[in-house]
Amino acid sequence: MRAIEDVDKRNRLEEKPFSYRETKDQNVFLDYYGKQIKILRGKEAEKFLNRIRAGENELAEQLIMANNRQF
Repeated sequence: MRAIEDVDKRNRLEEKPFSYRETKDQNVFLDYYGKQIKILRGKEAEKFLNRIRAGENELAEQLIMANNRQF
């Protein structure tokens, strides 16, 4: 597995451009600089949340969200 430093060479993820919101009906909204870019539902949302909760730090969480983006 590649180190985060190898993936984010320009340190853009340190700006924390990605965020997410979880609804009570288990949907997840992914945001990029405050703008909604994707909605995850069902098993896809569950898998995403499990990966986020297993993330080692905020930078790892940013990388997980970056891998789920869809512009």
